[in-house]
Amino acid sequence: MVQAHSRIYGSGFVTGEVLVPNERMTMICDTTSEWIRERSGIEQRYFVNEGTGTSDLALGAAHKALANAGWQASEVDYIVVATMTPDYYFPGVASLVQAKLGIGNVPSLDIRQQCSGFVYGLQVCDAFIRAGVAKKILFIGAEIHSGFMPFSKHGWDVVMGRSNEPVTQEERDWNSKFRHLTVLFGDAAGAICVGTTDDPKRGILGFALHSDGKDFESLYVPSAGFKYRPYYSEEHIREGRFVPVMEGRNVFKMAVTKMPEAVHEVLAKCELKLDDVNLLIPHQANLRISEGVQKQLKLGDDRIYNNIQRYGNTTAATIPIAYDECKKSGKVKQGDLVAFCGLGAGFHWGAALMRE
Repeated sequence: MVQAHSRIYGSGFVTGEVLVPNERMTMICDTTSEWIRERSGIEQRYFVNEGTGTSDLALGAAHKALANAGWQASEVDYIVVATMTPDYYFPGVASLVQAKLGIGNVPSLDIRQQCSGFVYGLQVCDAFIRAGVAKKILFIGAEIHSGFMPFSKHGWDVVMGRSNEPVTQEERDWNSKFRHLTVLFGDAAGAICVGTTDDPKRGILGFALHSDGKDFESLYVPSAGFKYRPYYSEEHIREGRFVPVMEGRNVFKMAVTKMPEAVHEVLAKCELKLDDVNLLIPHQANLRISEGVQKQLKLGDDRIYNNIQRYGNTTAATIPIAYDECKKSGKVKQGDLVAFCGLGAGFHWGAALMRE
């Protein structure tokens, strides 16, 4: 008898309401579109309008995934949301999505694994399916990074295309302190429907996940935490400590090392080889990182998928967005062996393997 395990039945995604090309970012800080593309590969991103919450994006992606799977919301018996940008400090996003879907009091869980949120969350969903805890799980990765941005009200008007009036030199200098981070991120949500199957030829095959917190200060937000009293202060705002801190070289080195290692590890666990993989979908942190991972794994361009050019880094949403595009464009077909991998703040990293 084949043990029940999980597979993906549907997917969907939404972005923030406003498309923001690189040229808009150059109007508020000292950068160029070429500089952004050369260092990240990004050409544009989407930001939400003020008042849109992460739960709103999550809900939009959920509706699209449910429709793609042919599921009714009432059939969902567990909700898992991966996000580091919730609507509120607490509660998390999952219960807000549950309420907005108008379904029963199903368990709703948030996880905080940042850019590795998809691979970690997928393992949670798979474990729940295998344990018999749930049969139809809605799993969402959703982020609104625009809340990190240090722009003034007028600066936002410029970024969002509502004004072409230049910002002051003082504001331009302030924004330029953070340009290496603010140009990277976008707002979006991706969702998948994970359900039970006993088909031995399809589904989630395995995982290789790891954490190491000793270098957490290479990528973190140095405010809004209960290490501080109060957890958020005027000093934090004046110093811009609500914007993430990132030591780019260290993060790059870890990503191009740890993600390929995790891919090899999960393949070994599943008694498969890299040559068996039809497509690798890495977390979209930076095109240079994806290219480094591709080089380490010696993959041809047809065996790796990148879309950071269009969306920027949307953290927990990047992989489900990329998967949805691949699935609906025919780049991922039934029977294909697909690998996912990611590394995020914490640090957490890992890979997952799936037979479509």
